[in-house]
Amino acid sequence: IQLNKDDESALFKWFIASFLMGKRIQADIAAEAYRVIVEKHSRDTARKLAGCSHRELVVMLGEAHYVRYDETTAERLRHLGKKLVDEYAGKIGNIQSASEDRKAFEKRLGEFEGVGPKTIEIFMRDAAAVLY
Repeated sequence: IQLNKDDESALFKWFIASFLMGKRIQADIAAEAYRVIVEKHSRDTARKLAGCSHRELVVMLGEAHYVRYDETTAERLRHLGKKLVDEYAGKIGNIQSASEDRKAFEKRLGEFEGVGPKTIEIFMRDAAAVLY
């Protein structure tokens, strides 16, 4: 995923990839889950992700062999999409705009269900260069 300043699409995709890779699951399985959800099934915006049913996401995760945490991950992905749409108009940039600084931005990311320190670390490793 090539990140560029003000590229909301890439930031969202990187957030989803970081979310999936931030779990205790093999990196190649997490990467495949990203490909299946975002690329194959075109759930490439917060609105599209939020519009998925729990079952649809479980099936997509299963297709990628992301089965260890499929039920909870599916629910958290739906909530992530919904929260991003409801509170930030679907844009990572709006999280940044609502944050006083990087620390506040990271705190807001941590308010998404299932987003912990590892996900934030992975996301910020590459996103910080285009956000700050």
